[in-house]
Amino acid sequence: MLFSDLGLKPEILRAVDDVGYTTPTPIQAQAIPYVLMGRDVLGIAQTGTGKTAGFTLPMLEILASGRARARMPRSLILEPTRELAAQVAENFELYGKYEKLSYALLIGGESFEDQIKKLDRGVDVLIATPGRMLDLFERGKVLLADVKILVIDEADRMLDMGFIPDIERIVGLLPPLRQTLFFSATMPPEIRRLSDAFLSNPKQISVAPPATTGEKLEQHIVIVEAEDKRKALRHLLRQEDVKSAFVFCNRKRDVSVVFKSLQSHGFNAGQMHGDLVQSVRNETLDKFKRGEITTLVCSDVAARGIDVSDIGHVFNFDVPIHADDYVHRVGRTGRAGKTGTAYSIATPEEGRFVKTIESLIKKPIPLLVLPEIGLEGFLSEDEIKQRGKSRRRGERADAPKRRGRDSAPEERAEAAPRPAEDRPRRDTPREDRVEAVPSHAEDRPRHDDARRGGDRPRRDAPRRGDRGDDRGRDRRQHRDDHDDTPVLGLGDHVPAFLLRPVPQRKRNTAEVTETAA
Repeated sequence: MLFSDLGLKPEILRAVDDVGYTTPTPIQAQAIPYVLMGRDVLGIAQTGTGKTAGFTLPMLEILASGRARARMPRSLILEPTRELAAQVAENFELYGKYEKLSYALLIGGESFEDQIKKLDRGVDVLIATPGRMLDLFERGKVLLADVKILVIDEADRMLDMGFIPDIERIVGLLPPLRQTLFFSATMPPEIRRLSDAFLSNPKQISVAPPATTGEKLEQHIVIVEAEDKRKALRHLLRQEDVKSAFVFCNRKRDVSVVFKSLQSHGFNAGQMHGDLVQSVRNETLDKFKRGEITTLVCSDVAARGIDVSDIGHVFNFDVPIHADDYVHRVGRTGRAGKTGTAYSIATPEEGRFVKTIESLIKKPIPLLVLPEIGLEGFLSEDEIKQRGKSRRRGERADAPKRRGRDSAPEERAEAAPRPAEDRPRRDTPREDRVEAVPSHAEDRPRHDDARRGGDRPRRDAPRRGDRGDDRGRDRRQHRDDHDDTPVLGLGDHVPAFLLRPVPQRKRNTAEVTETAA
């Protein structure tokens, strides 16, 4: 099938041909005809399958007739991240260059004034992140009463980032008679609920199982101790002769740490995460696309939809907690039939996340053992298996076995309580049991101790074994809560104020006469 078989206008086909595409991807070939028919579409396809052109091209066809009014866009596209929104805007610019359609990009980190000016002139396509969209709506700068087409892209990523309440509010502001296009890489129950609420008799299109990795993707996992992860990453980067690579971290602060580490060791690296200023993020991404930066250390903000060609390697500095994120991360390489390599650097404690990923992609990830580089943190295959077993039991490999019902008889005998005559006596003189106090402390007057009965320790002194006043107080509170018996009313104690006689107020003669009358 060719793009010319999908019923698109000659101007759009000409723009597609200028980009160099002639054959649509499966999601494009199936979604575009139904979008042109005006039906709601529920598209499920993993990242890198061409979903953006799947809704961009038919929208250009539909919006070719009609005219936008000031502050009233004719279509709305919601994206979870600024980078994805900017990429969709680039697609409209590429494919709509022979059309007279206008668009506005509403994302955080950009000037309000420039965005408001575009809205005042009227736009056919509004591309926005949920936060900035609601901000401008509440300021009265945009009206949604004329939206004919709504696109919710990367819906599962919206769920992960906590945007679903904002999405529900925005949808509630739109007219009920509209066409809705709903795209997601995975379909968890919450996303299924939203699709049922937002779509009307949709055509469901599912291409390429959403939890699979590319056929030409080579995957490996290396297990090291946590303190040796950066050493392992540097070794792999040098060993692979990387031309362009993503390095993914789970946390933003780890992105900065790894970025500074690579820079200090002479690597041409950049960083990108949600806390950076948008102008810096745009500049870094542009440099990475142009090849001026070879290694981009980033959070999951770059794991979805960002189209950077010829990515040869992906390194997971941290194993992702959610298995779906692994599929999206490694999907940055090995795209469009090309080969790619993905490495995951894991600690023994992250073994459970690896098992979840392997069950999702339905194949094991080969273990790569590198003892030849001389790092103490690298473990042999036997050590890895042994550590994994001990971690699953909740104990260290070199820790002694727990003594319980399953232990040997001699171990149970050793752990049994000792006879009374073998135990230390509690009536040992106090001076033999308590460490000597400093001489200057002995000279201090102990008024409270005298009141409390001799040399008993003060209640507010930290107990032996307590690591802090708060923890000791918590344990005492927990003990008191369980030892006290419930008391009804005041119990045996009557407060002193209840025992005082009530003073009688003397009344004057006038009051007595008035009362008698």
